[in-house]
This record gives sequence, structure tokens and C-alpha cells, in this order.
Amino acid sequence: MAKIIQKEEMNSAQILEIAEALKNGKLIVFPTDTVYGIGTNAFDSVACEKIYQAKNRPKHKPLLVLISDISMLKEMVNEISLTEQKLMAHFWPGSLTIKFKKKNKILPDIISANDDYVRVRMIKEGVIFKIIQTAKIPIVAPSANLSGSLTGTKIENIKRELEDKVDYILDYGDIESDITSTIVQVEKEEIMILREGKITKEELAKIAPIKEEDMEL
Repeated sequence: MAKIIQKEEMNSAQILEIAEALKNGKLIVFPTDTVYGIGTNAFDSVACEKIYQAKNRPKHKPLLVLISDISMLKEMVNEISLTEQKLMAHFWPGSLTIKFKKKNKILPDIISANDDYVRVRMIKEGVIFKIIQTAKIPIVAPSANLSGSLTGTKIENIKRELEDKVDYILDYGDIESDITSTIVQVEKEEIMILREGKITKEELAKIAPIKEEDMEL
């Protein structure tokens, strides 16, 4: 059964406790700047497997990764293209997830659904930013809901679905919007939109040409 921590109870000691739990592969439900996420240590393959089990998530669907600074990204990817740099400069930190070619043998294959990419978003606000910054590790962070059910915005729904499957739930109340991050990939300096979200096609088109592509998630 999860340990539930209310927003009013959160302090530096709790943040340190949760950061250590994440490093040790525990599962945490937390609010982000979009919806609630369910996360764990992105370097821990066993812990990432537990995310799939907790959500009943199909293995062909990759997991998004949250970072708190660019140094974490550089650990995971070999190079960053000019268009990727422009996207990062314009939209990071924020609601844009970018699909990068990952380094070999750094991240477990399970989080990328066994392809050669990692899907990364940088966050710079809220309790989860403080936790990632304290833990000094990237975390996988799909939405906190069972696969196929409503996106994780209502805390009582989240508790009902996940309380017996995770180690901590950070209860910050309901989130008003259910709009998730936009996911993109850059190919030949063109932007492919893999999932529409908070960042619009029109905003992205100001950075580079848009290439039409089937939705990924």
C-alpha cells in the first residue's frame, strides 16, 4: 500500500526520502506541469518493468523520461541536432517531449520499447523538479492511470487505481487540465509530431518545417 503524502506535509526531509526511494527503484505518483505521472529510476530496468505492470501498459508503448537539467540529457544521447537545439531553447523547460537517438547501453531497452530512441522532457517547476534535482537521476514518467483509462488528473481516481501498486502518492489535489505534453521527433531538420498536446503545430512550425507522421502514442 502506498504512503500518501499531502501537499501541506511536503518538506525537505520528505523530498530527500522520496529522492532516495526513486534511486532505489520505488514507484512514485506525483503532479507535473501537465498531469499526474507515475515514475521511477530511468536507469533501473526492473523498476521500469514495474511501471508497465502497475499501469497494465502494453510493452510496445515507450516511456517518457523527465530531466531537471541538460547534463542528464547528455548522459543519454550522443548528439543534438540544430533543430533539436532550437526546440529545446524555445520550449524547454515545458510541455514538449523530444524523441532523441539514445546512447548504447545507458538506458534499459524496455523504456524505449526496444527501439533506438529516448523520449525526453525537461521540467523546472513543482515538487517533482525538486525531487529529480535531489535524486540527480532522470525518471520515467508516463501518466498516472491504468492503460486505457482517463488521464491522471483526479487524485481520488489515481488512488483507487494505483494505491496498491506504487510506493508513494504525492497528493496535490486534482489537476484541472488533462492535456499532456506534445511529442516530436526531428528528421532531416523537419519536425514530426508524434503526439499532439500542449504545444501546438502552429507553435512548432515557427521553429522548423512540419513533416506529417502517424501518431505514436
